[in-house]
Amino acid sequence: MNPARRPTRRVVTGLDEQGRSCILIDGPSKDIIWTSDRSPADNSGTADAGGVPFTFDIPLGGTQLGVHEFAPGAGSMMHATDTLDYAVIVAGEVTFITETGEALLRTGDVLIDRGAYHGWRNDGDVPCRMVLVLVKALPVGKGATV
Repeated sequence: MNPARRPTRRVVTGLDEQGRSCILIDGPSKDIIWTSDRSPADNSGTADAGGVPFTFDIPLGGTQLGVHEFAPGAGSMMHATDTLDYAVIVAGEVTFITETGEALLRTGDVLIDRGAYHGWRNDGDVPCRMVLVLVKALPVGKGATV
């Protein structure tokens, strides 16, 4: 988690000991908000399936919800993952880079990354914050590089 960014508040529901709906978790989270290890997901129990640092170790058949922030001037190396990524830009803007072109993503834009070799770059003067849902996927091209 980027220590300079404000923590994301997580509110997670569940059932109490009497089987009534309740708030199980209400507080700050690290990068990964929640992870499921299968679909359909198992919503029973009270175990915390999030609040951990970012990882590409997503269970086969599972999902991962996270928040990522790029500071002004920051970016990433070019890489590929064996995931289907849904990215929603919730603040700022960031450039998504592929081998053949770039797209400037602004607040409200949605990116669907299908395992393509890519990188990120924030050329702006404010942080870019995005919400990411990652789903394990079969490799495309040469597959994951990270």
